[in-house]
Amino acid sequence: MLNRTDLHGYQEKAVSFIKEQETSALFLGLGAGKTISTLTAYSDLLDDFAINKILIIAPLRVAQTVWAEEALNWEHTKGYRFSKILGKPQERLDALKKDAEFYVINRENIPWLVEQIKTKKDWVFDAIVIDESSSFKNHASKRFKALKKVAGGSYYRTLLTATPNSNSYMDLWSQFYLIDGGARLGFNISMYRRSYFNPDHMGWGFHIKDGAIKTIQDKIQDKVISATYDDLPPAVSTVMESPLKGALHKQYLTFEKDALLGIDGGELNAVNAAVLTGKLLQFSSGAVYDEEKNVHHFHDLKLDMIDEIMEFNPDENILIVYQFKHELARLKKKYPQGQTLSKDGSTVNEWQRGEIPLLFIHAQGAGHGINLQKGGHIMVFMGFTWSLEYYLQVKGRIDRQGQTNPCQFIHLAVGQVEHKLMKTLTRKNISQQELLDALK
Repeated sequence: MLNRTDLHGYQEKAVSFIKEQETSALFLGLGAGKTISTLTAYSDLLDDFAINKILIIAPLRVAQTVWAEEALNWEHTKGYRFSKILGKPQERLDALKKDAEFYVINRENIPWLVEQIKTKKDWVFDAIVIDESSSFKNHASKRFKALKKVAGGSYYRTLLTATPNSNSYMDLWSQFYLIDGGARLGFNISMYRRSYFNPDHMGWGFHIKDGAIKTIQDKIQDKVISATYDDLPPAVSTVMESPLKGALHKQYLTFEKDALLGIDGGELNAVNAAVLTGKLLQFSSGAVYDEEKNVHHFHDLKLDMIDEIMEFNPDENILIVYQFKHELARLKKKYPQGQTLSKDGSTVNEWQRGEIPLLFIHAQGAGHGINLQKGGHIMVFMGFTWSLEYYLQVKGRIDRQGQTNPCQFIHLAVGQVEHKLMKTLTRKNISQQELLDALK
């Protein structure tokens, strides 16, 4: 059982920050202890009778297990009651009526919850914690529109994320609106856009104005605490290539140029640039879906590279990140010893004990709330995601507190589209890291 003295110095600062600021954002790095910092702050407020009920909004997997289990690990939080507003409507209603200090709900059910409460006046929660607040970055989403109606009814509001602007600075407005009602970045998205962005020549996108980044940083500075857990072995990120050759290379180039790919029984036509990019990624990984979701196999270059990685690391457990279902099917067929994550969490425990030699995970499905740092330190990206948030989050499953070995992140590249994708992720990450560093 851990005691409060086991908190790191920056975590104690985060605890004080939450209590003093009342509305705040914690931009703490992956595995830096956002959960226990927040639990500690709100346990102090509960002990001081400043609040009675806290609503925690989180990704489903995190809502199911992480918060309640983390509280049990610490002496000063283990006695609090958690009610999980999950499952079917009647189960949620029953959980809402239970007497507890912490109520945990998955973000998809926020519109349902607000519908039950009806008005801000009837809102019973003294505090709101939004875990992975970047999932509320879309101002047009149902979850944001619902929560903005009642968020002001909670005196304490805390945002938690390691990826606040994974796409661009446009991501920040809706997140900060939930804690300050628009006081810092504008009372609506149009005001924010006019103040800090210029539309592109087509009017469909926006580019940040000169000097606007510094202005935005200054405006939110007082509400943000930013820190990372730096006491980790240095991670190594590499690209392993197996270029397409001969007929395969010719097929790829033709597909890239003409958006047409010959498949069994005809041709596959990519109707726009976004579809073409996705199909090129599929081709690079070895197989392509047609319009009826049939799989057309072209090569196994990435599986050959995985063989090579396993040969060079015979005694290591390896995580393989896939993107497409056909990748998972081929992985399972070739490596029957490999496993995927189970819903009950048993495979996570087996992996942590070192009992699984190969674990297949999806960046989006395994990006939050899973600790895998004890079972291994090698992660292979067979498939790629355009989302910086999912990319960083899945890496953070092993590169976090408790990891004792330098993490190796190996990216398997076959086509040029994968190099372009990695450059895009790098550019987004630089922008986000600049924000996090500025707010430390």
